[in-house]
This record gives sequence, structure tokens and C-alpha cells, in this order.
Amino acid sequence: MKKIEAIIRHHKLDEIKAALVERGYHGMTVTEVRGYGRQKGQRETYRGAEYTIDFIPKLKIEVVVGDDQVDKVIETIVASAKTGSIGDGKIFVYSLDNSVRIRTGESGEAAL
Repeated sequence: MKKIEAIIRHHKLDEIKAALVERGYHGMTVTEVRGYGRQKGQRETYRGAEYTIDFIPKLKIEVVVGDDQVDKVIETIVASAKTGSIGDGKIFVYSLDNSVRIRTGESGEAAL
């Protein structure tokens, strides 16, 4: 099993969710996060004063899938999230040892 974390732009969430559901991936967790990478923040002007926002608001999507589904999920997220501009986000993939469905006690991929 793998856990896929994608850091994305806020306005891309609905498009990514719809694409994943269309391909049969129904479970995900979404968290509001803040950070920066190559963007290095943004310059904003408020009432004539310029200031820098160091941490850009983003969303983190977490999806857990079987090993054989990782590439398809990544392709789906990239196709839906890509704008071609700096700040489109990143995807991280982690190995998982186990998962347990609390309600039934099922474990491993059966719990997904």
C-alpha cells in the first residue's frame, strides 16, 4: 500500500476530486496547509503598503491506494492540477505497512 500526498492550489480541488472519483478512487483526506517552495512567498499591496506573504495557503490531499494503483492516481492528480505556472504543487509517495478499518477490523488493502 502507498499513501499519496499532493500539495495543490485551492481552486483545483473540485477538479482533482471529480477526476479521482471518475476513475474509481473515492476516499481522500483534505487539509488546509501553508508553505512555500520555489514560489518564495507573494508580494501583496494593501492600502499602498507592500508586504510579503511568506507562507502560501495550499491544500494537502491524502489518498491511500494499493501499490498497483499509484501511477494512475499520480497521473490523474497531475493532469487535473497542472496549470503550467510556478506553485502548482508537489506529490509525495510513502510506503504503508498496514491499515485497519475500525468498524470491521479488516486490515491491509481490504481496509481501503
